Amino acid sequence: MKSNKLQYIGGGILVVLILIQFIVPAHNLSNDNTNNISNKYPVSAEVQQILKTSCNDCHSNLTVYPWYSKIQPVAWWLQHHVDEGKEKLNYSEFLTYAPHRQFHKMEETIEMLGEHEMPLGSYTWIHGDAKLSTAQENLLKDWAGSVMDSLKANYPPDSLINPKKRR
Repeated sequence: MKSNKLQYIGGGILVVLILIQFIVPAHNLSNDNTNNISNKYPVSAEVQQILKTSCNDCHSNLTVYPWYSKIQPVAWWLQHHVDEGKEKLNYSEFLTYAPHRQFHKMEETIEMLGEHEMPLGSYTWIHGDAKLSTAQENLLKDWAGSVMDSLKANYPPDSLINPKKRR
């Protein structure tokens, strides 16, 4: 009797796993670079390569999806990470941000790199080439600092502070 119950439960789980394969999240595959950070701020070829390898899958509008992204529920988990990453910082939409937000995002970039919080361990575990060397981290921090310097040179200081924090 007990083995029949286990068979029904196992069969039910198998049916659910098969059915969820048909619920596919939308992929992040826009290659619209109209508002890309590189349209206003210099991005060297070396920085561009680091961004492509270590950042853009979650922080741009063009994700390169691995083969396992076609398997549910893994695809949902991956898409959640991509959506969350783009919400926090999206290099493809960077020029739509207000100057204070652009400035703050570069501050956060420097901070996250300094604390080795990016790229995420769950990403580098599978994408070993995305791990950043100290030299690459420093290059990205210097680049983010140069974007901040450009913002300082082109906008009044009070426009680089979040209006909600000025009070």
